[in-house]
Amino acid sequence: MVINKPLADRMRPKNLDEYIGQKHLVGENAILRKAIESGNIPSFILWGPPGVGKTTLATIIANQQNRPFFTLSAVHSGVKDVRETIEKAKKQQFFDSPNPILFIDEIHRFNKTQQDSLLGAVEQGTIILIGATTENPSFEVISPLLSRSQVYILKHLEKEELIEILNRAIKEDRYLKEIDIDIPEYEALLRFSGGDARKLYNILELVVNTEMAKSDGKIVITNNIVVDILQENMATYDKNGEQHYDIISAFIKSIRGSDPNAAVYWLARMIEGGEDPKFIARRLLILASEDIGLANPNALLLANNCFDAVNKIGWPESRIILSQATIYLATSAKSNSAYQAIKDAQYLVRKTGDLSVPLHIRNAPTKLMKDIGYGKDYKYAHSYEGNFVQDNFLPENIKNDILYTPQKNPKETEILKRLQIQWNGKYKY
Repeated sequence: MVINKPLADRMRPKNLDEYIGQKHLVGENAILRKAIESGNIPSFILWGPPGVGKTTLATIIANQQNRPFFTLSAVHSGVKDVRETIEKAKKQQFFDSPNPILFIDEIHRFNKTQQDSLLGAVEQGTIILIGATTENPSFEVISPLLSRSQVYILKHLEKEELIEILNRAIKEDRYLKEIDIDIPEYEALLRFSGGDARKLYNILELVVNTEMAKSDGKIVITNNIVVDILQENMATYDKNGEQHYDIISAFIKSIRGSDPNAAVYWLARMIEGGEDPKFIARRLLILASEDIGLANPNALLLANNCFDAVNKIGWPESRIILSQATIYLATSAKSNSAYQAIKDAQYLVRKTGDLSVPLHIRNAPTKLMKDIGYGKDYKYAHSYEGNFVQDNFLPENIKNDILYTPQKNPKETEILKRLQIQWNGKYKY
């Protein structure tokens, strides 16, 4: 089966009814669907992981509203390209005609100057801007542009949605439907796709092409077949550089696993692959709290300094700063107690509901509040020896719950000893 157009392009939805996923945005009565159907769409940014339909959604909107559609890739376009495209958009404007749409893929890769060049056209309504990004727009999009745009968050596709994508492809694609294909097992297909629909289509096409070369009869796609074919054809499977998230995962897990050699190797892979240094630095910031935390509080300070330095210095020197931070974090003591504490606290809040704040620690700015007991019997810690006094600061129903559990490392062992002295053995290993 030699076909020039990839399966992902052949199966690209043409309207919202064919679009799979993102029901919170484009399902019945959802906010973005209402805007699309009303014809009154704002400039907006689609933020979500790769392969969930950002580009497809932008194209559907342009087609459904019969608007002129211009597209730029932030990887290959500069200020000149932006200005030329805006001029073309102006020429497309006629009396009472809908404003053209300018779709910018990977808008997070535009620098401040490039983003500034969009402001006037967005503000004046010359274009409707739709940006797509895999990165948090709060970090990557300048405030003036962000304030003029809505942000819509796209989610990873669910298992059922990915299976629907597979089944629709083998039933409706003009080539695949001519082949007898059976998928009794979906696990490997879904696992290797990582929730990315484009990846899923690439895998399916690769597996079918490989199996067709062996047999002209029925093709049965099992987990073992998928694993074997992908291991033999990894270059084809990953031809678009889609290992991005696998490599960052390996990088983070190597640091978490205290292996500086592996951590620096995966760092080098990202650097050689042209990864955005700020993306790497942000991941180090998160890891410093999630995986090191109170075992070494300096880790967060160093990671934050690394992020600032990377923003100031740029390539190629930033690679040295990233290397230093990576090795420091990899060789640091590890603790996820802060991460676990907030996770457990959020679970407790969802489980117990909206419990009342104890009266003695409520704020009492008015006489009435004081009269009904707000702030009564509150003990001011600094008035006691060692700036500590035992008291209850949790709602009555959960006053004995322990949410922070110190882990076994020198720093938190010291914290534990202090807590045990202050709270008379309440904290135990």
